[in-house]
This record gives sequence, structure tokens and C-alpha cells, in this order.
Amino acid sequence: MRVRTRCTAVIGTIALFASLALTTASADESAAPRPAAGVKLTEVGTATNPIAGAAGPRGTVWIAERAGTVRVLGPQGLGAPVLDISDETTTDGERGLLGVAFDKNFARFYISYTDLEGTSTIDEIAVRNGRLQPQTRRTVLTQTQPYENHNGGDIKVGPDGYLYIALGDGGAGGDPHGNGQNLDTLLGKILRIDPAGARRGQAYAIPSDNPFVNDPTARDEIWAYGLRNPWRFSFDSANGDILIGDVGQSDWEEIDWAPARNKGGENYGWSSMEGTHPFRGGTEPANHVPPVFEYDRTGLGCSVTGGYVYRGKAIPSLRGQYVFSDYCDGTVRTLKMRNGTVTGQGDLGVNGGEAISFVQDGAGELYVLGIGGSISRIDPA
Repeated sequence: MRVRTRCTAVIGTIALFASLALTTASADESAAPRPAAGVKLTEVGTATNPIAGAAGPRGTVWIAERAGTVRVLGPQGLGAPVLDISDETTTDGERGLLGVAFDKNFARFYISYTDLEGTSTIDEIAVRNGRLQPQTRRTVLTQTQPYENHNGGDIKVGPDGYLYIALGDGGAGGDPHGNGQNLDTLLGKILRIDPAGARRGQAYAIPSDNPFVNDPTARDEIWAYGLRNPWRFSFDSANGDILIGDVGQSDWEEIDWAPARNKGGENYGWSSMEGTHPFRGGTEPANHVPPVFEYDRTGLGCSVTGGYVYRGKAIPSLRGQYVFSDYCDGTVRTLKMRNGTVTGQGDLGVNGGEAISFVQDGAGELYVLGIGGSISRIDPA
């Protein structure tokens, strides 16, 4: 994610002109995007720089605004803020309130933001009868950020009930501190922790089956590494597979995939690799897990916005397809996948504007957030 002068936030580097090319397989004519389903975007609300969201209790959708407020989406649009930390966060660079998530029982609400010093911070707030209990708020995890970009910030509670946290490589350009491949830092990683299992005096527990628990050279919290800026990631609600939209440096945007059966520890290659390509003379790590899909920047794309595998009921022809976009291009696109192999691309024929994020509601329907203010649901045409 990198801020652009034409908007308050952007996820990516400088917008170069790029066209989508099919993944690690060859980009031949048969791989050209095809209409995936007949859809339209229905604007259901507007916000001030909506940046993230989560399915909430009683069928609600909660929307985070970058400056630090959280609002609940209702039939008449967004309500008054149910949380306001705007005096505790900064929006310099790519910072701000960057992610929100509920636990599986809607008993805990998690927020991911950068504090006034730019430190990535994860807080937990208890929920009772669908309402936040602000007096219970506590900090779960912090991570100092050396620069104001590539902070990541997405959070999700996985099917296993643990909290997953995406952190970028720390910023600047080209991973100057080598954080992507360094297992002794939380930067450039997806973390997996257990806030609910914390004992007295602890902020969180480490799941015993995390991949590096018994490695003295690695941080126990790490679930996956070799990531540049995993701005948005998600779990497939049908099977628990994880999909990561990792923003590229200069040439390649990538989507990574890991099946639910994997035990973690995947190395997605950064900064030795950018997608399937050695970065600045780097050598491909022996354990590199290549992306399932990548596209270059010879057209309009500049910064991948990861989405979700659609599991809703409103658009049957879209079920099972991965829905994603690009901040600079805005076109809502899809991938068909089978066992981690992309079997087709789609273009839904709609544009989410400066698409900063997707939100999945409790019924599996998807919303597109445009950083300019739009909250749009993907509906059948």
C-alpha cells in the first residue's frame, strides 16, 4: 500500500499501466478473461474513506473508516460510530484503522490500527448483546514499523478460532532490512495467535501447532512468511483455504493460496522473488511457494486488492469463484480454481472505483469498498 496524491490512501506502488496476465501458467489467448456472472453493484452506503469491514452479530456488517471510526451498516446506510479511535491513530502514509474482525461467537471484536507513533497495534474489545464494551478494551499485540508504508493490517479469525494478522515488510522499497525472509521479525508475515487463550500476565497464547514453535531462530507467532504487503487476505468459508493478495514492488501483483490442510510455514518468496520472478537478482528459495496467480503492470493495474471466494446464494453462477480487484484498475475480477490451480479468469463487468477492500457478510454476499466513499454490494443483474 502506498499513498497517492489523488486520494487519501492507496495500496501499492506507483501506478503503472498493466494488463492482467494469467498466473504461473502461460498467458495465451485461451486465458483471456470471460464474463463470470451477470452482476451489478448496488450502492448501499457511503462513508469517509471506508477501508475494511466484517460480518457482525445479528446479520449486520461493520465498516471501518480509515481515520478511526467504526459504523454499522443498516437499511438506511451507516449509523453513528460505535467506536471512535481517531485521536489515537495517524493516517500518515498508509496508516490508520486498517482492519476489523469478530471472533466466531461475536463475543470479541478486534481492531488493527497504527497508533500515533505509527506502531501496528491489535486491540480486543468484548461484545455483549451485539454492543461493544469499551471498558474491556485491551492491547493484544504491537509491532514497531520502520516506515509509513507496507504496514499490512488485515486481520481475520480463522476457522480454527485463532486470530490471523497480516503485516507488511515494514516499508520503504525493496525490503531494505530483509524482513520478508527473516524469521526473527514479525514483519513480512502472517501471524497466528490465540488471544482468548492468554494466561494471566500474557496478552495472547501461541497455538502449540504453529510451524516455528520449536525453532529457536524464528518467532513463534509466524504462520507464513516471504510477503511484501499482504494488504487483504481471506479464508474460504466452505473449506478453510486461505488466499492472500500480496501487493508487488514494481512489476508483478500476486495471489497466494494455501489449502486448509497445510500446517503453515509457507515461504511466499519476497524479497528474493516478486511473484514467480527473481527480484533484483535474487535466488529463488528452495521452499518457495509460488503464487497461484500473478499479473503484470503493462496495463491499468498497480496494486492487487484481495477478496473472497464467493459462497453466497444470490448469484449461483459465481459460487466457488475467487473475487478480487486492483486499487488502480477497479475492475471486479474472478478466478476459477481447482486444487490450487487456476482454471479460468473472469471479469464481472463492474468497477468498484479505487477498490480498497472487500467485505463478506454473514450470508456470504460480498461488498466492495471504494476509498473515495462508496460501499457497494455485488448483486445479480
